[in-house]
Order: sequence, then C-alpha cells, then structure tokens
Amino acid sequence: MTVLELGTMYAAPTCGRMLRDFGADVIKVEDPIHGDYARQWTPMKSGQSLGFARLNAGKRSVAIDLRTEAGRDLVRRLSGTVDVIIESFRPGRMAQWGMGYETLSADNPGLVLTSVSGFGQTGPYREKPGFGTVAETGSGFAYINGWPETPPTSPPFGFADSLAGISAAMGTAMALFNRERTGRGDHVDVALYEPLMFMLGDMVLNFTATGHVQGRVGNGTGSASPRGVYEAADGKWLSIAASNQGIAARLFAAMGCPELIEDPRYATNAERMKHNDELQERVTAWVGAQSRQEVLDILEKFEVVCSSVNDSSDIVADPHFRERTLVEITGSQALGRILTPGPVLHLASYDGPVYHGVPAIGEHTEEVLAELLGDSETSDLVI
Repeated sequence: MTVLELGTMYAAPTCGRMLRDFGADVIKVEDPIHGDYARQWTPMKSGQSLGFARLNAGKRSVAIDLRTEAGRDLVRRLSGTVDVIIESFRPGRMAQWGMGYETLSADNPGLVLTSVSGFGQTGPYREKPGFGTVAETGSGFAYINGWPETPPTSPPFGFADSLAGISAAMGTAMALFNRERTGRGDHVDVALYEPLMFMLGDMVLNFTATGHVQGRVGNGTGSASPRGVYEAADGKWLSIAASNQGIAARLFAAMGCPELIEDPRYATNAERMKHNDELQERVTAWVGAQSRQEVLDILEKFEVVCSSVNDSSDIVADPHFRERTLVEITGSQALGRILTPGPVLHLASYDGPVYHGVPAIGEHTEEVLAELLGDSETSDLVI
C-alpha cells in the first residue's frame, strides 16, 4: 500500500507509522520551510527531535506548500496514485481546498481517506480545534486520574493522540479490507477523544445505570481489591493486581496468611472492597518489609500478577523487552544508536520493519514525484 500522510504532530503520524510498520510505503507531505511542527519537539539530540524520529523513521518526505494552489494541485494529482491519504486538518479544510473525499474518490474510487481531528467530522464541536490535552480532559480521563485530594491530572505523554492514531490505523485497515470485497474506498473519521472515551466506558455506564459519578481513587481501580502500587523496603516500587478470587487467595498465601481468604471481611471481592483500606494496609506493610526483588520472587512463585514499576533504564535493561519489543532506529548520525518500542502487535508471518533513516524535510521529493507522477523536473511543482 502507498500512503500519503498530510497529517502533522502526533495522532495522524502515529497512524502512518502503524501502517508503515506492516509494510506500507508512507510518503509524508511537509511544509517546505518548517516541516512538521513535531520536528521542534523536545527532547532533542544534535538538533534532531527524538519524538519526531520515533513516529517518522523510515517514511519518505516530500516538500509541498499546501497554502498554494499549485501545491494543492500537486497533492490532488498524487491522490490518484495512492491507496490511502491520512490528514489532520480542521474538518472542512480539505473540502475547501478541493480535496474532500467525494472529489478525490471520483478520480480514485478505491481511495481510503483517513481523517483525524479533535472532535470528528460531525457534531456540534466538529469545527473546534483539539489537541490531546483537550481529549484527555473532555473524555473524562483527567477527572478520574489521580487521588481524591489532588487535582484532575492529564498524562505526561501523548495518550489520547496515540490511541487515536492506532484506532485510525485500524479503521484504515478495515476500509482497505472492505475495498478488497467491494472495490470502493471509504472515509475513516477518528476524533481524538473517542478511543479514550471508549476505554472509560464503564464510568459512563455506571452513571447512566446508577447515577454514580466516578471520582479519583489513586492506584486502585475502584472495582477490585487488593490492587495497587506499593513501595518495598529498598525504596523501589512494584504493582500487584489481585483482581480475581484465585489471585487474591494466592496473594494471601504468598503473604503467609492463607486464612485471610476465609475471613468474612476478605472472602469475596465485594467484601474486600468494603474493607479495602485495612486490606491495603496489610499488603503495604508486607511489601514494605522486604526488598522489591524479594517480593517479586515470592509473588512469581505463587503466580500472583505483579510487576516492578519500571523507569526507562529498567525497560532498556530488561531482557524480555529487548528481545521482543525494543527496536533500533538506524541511519542517523545525529542520533547515533537509539532504541524505541517497535510495532504494537506481531504477526507470525512477518518479521517486522526496519527503522532506517529519519527523513530531512523534502528529502525524497524528486524521487517520489518521478516515481508516482513521472515528473523528472520538480522545481516548478514544489511551491
């Protein structure tokens, strides 16, 4: 598949990377002067944005000024040669530029146009601008994230953008699959907030069913006990998730208190939730009396769901993550040897992509135009 990526920043380029991870040729259209604004994101190394590198390594960059009619005409010509276009403009902008789905699909009936926007292509908020922070607050996530005594808290990373980008890739793949059956493309419409609101669906169901407004509960789920993040004697942290009856019984046995599962206060999840504070005190005291590794070794022996709370150095040193998850971005003298998480899923028939080269702005313009349009001289086309 050939993908024309008109999107910038985070969510739409995440979609492009998901498709590129599984073999698509992703051609990134950038402003000839400034490029994707994500090139200015920190942290940086030797003037190269690490975040931009993560989302765009292996793509090809074409410099086209979409503010000009000549630039838009060039994109319209390119749209007739590709399978997918990804865009993240304000809803209605593509149509204003003569690049709406109806227009583009008239010349390329199999085209899939994937639009990622703050609030979607329909609804009263469709024209409102939106970034990830707005999605994380408007979806309800920030309201329930944190502790009762702390303010609502947004995540310190592109949570909503990443979810929207992955969802957009799934929608694109479904549209391409349907195209194999019908010969027709489709318009995929993803709002930044919707995938995150889907994940938070139980809080909406709970309110509509019972009138209860979910609040902040710290590291608990508010639905199962004992569960949480605990500090060991050496100051390191770990998580325990005894979220079903069997695991709760094994946790009590690991703690040397197998009889707790027979205690009426802790015999069922409903009762454990009623007595959650005192139960959490027991678990906290047990964990806090030993080093993290000692606790993890005991929990793993009893098959209790647990994990160390990893920082980035822990992740890079972990043999499982190094074997299965982390991949190297190569071909950049500015960045040197760096590791990043690879594809979000694995296929038995596919070894995965190679992440080679972070494109400079417009690095592949002549190559791409010659390949797709047969234009050997491009200086008069890139405005």
